[in-house]
Amino acid sequence: MKRLKKSKLLAGIAVLMLGFSLVTGCGSQKAEQPKAAEVQGTVTASGSTALLPLLKPGQEEFQKKYAKVTVNISGGGSFTGQNQVASGSVNIGNSDVGLQDSLKNAGLVEHKLVGIPFVFVANPDVTVDNLTQAQYVDILTGKITNWKDVGGKDQAITIIHRAKSSGSRATIAEVVLKNAAFTDNAVIQDSNGAVRAAIASTPGAIGYVDAAYVDASIKPLAYNGMKYTLENVQSGKYPVYTFGRMYTKGEATGAVKAFIEYVTGKEFQETYAEKNGFIPLTKVPK
Repeated sequence: MKRLKKSKLLAGIAVLMLGFSLVTGCGSQKAEQPKAAEVQGTVTASGSTALLPLLKPGQEEFQKKYAKVTVNISGGGSFTGQNQVASGSVNIGNSDVGLQDSLKNAGLVEHKLVGIPFVFVANPDVTVDNLTQAQYVDILTGKITNWKDVGGKDQAITIIHRAKSSGSRATIAEVVLKNAAFTDNAVIQDSNGAVRAAIASTPGAIGYVDAAYVDASIKPLAYNGMKYTLENVQSGKYPVYTFGRMYTKGEATGAVKAFIEYVTGKEFQETYAEKNGFIPLTKVPK
């Protein structure tokens, strides 16, 4: 009798263990990501040039992992990216500004990608190291036109920045100018890289680029006495930044979804964001 009860008990435990293993197995199978061989096709993206230094390595690493996918990324400006994804010309519209009002009902879905810090920069011959927000406003609106009026030498100020289709320009307008109007007396370039090159070769020039484009050819300027660092952004001391976004028309699927999940994923963000001048999503102030 005791042996019979013991046998029934052991049998019951075995059934429970089998049931648990089946449930666990189903759960882990459901959580699996699509295998690389199953993801294929072409992903097209356009828009923000500010995001190119992050998305280019993203493109290269993703294509190594997913050999059957081709990713094509181009610039053109944030609003161009939004308009092109809305029209169906590309799969992803990259942007460093929120969705424009005219596209609010276009069925676009936002995917936050990364934090983008912007830095004011000048030609290396400029002797000023720091400007207040009010001084930046006065320069960019055309009220101040000579460096001597902000503590520099007697030298004309040349503003070099982006076109109206640029998300970088829209960010500076919102965060710094508080939507005051830029002066028309400025040199317009079509990308962050072109702005950097023009400032580097123009005495007395000033403009703005995202932090990824700052190099030895130009001089970074402080903002209200605060230099750009990741720590200063996180602490709230450096406010000139925005979110990089990827827009899709409707929910992303297939290779497009896989690419977005890859570049917004922890592994890619921790490996490539900071070293390319961006702020990982986990470190952007909420």
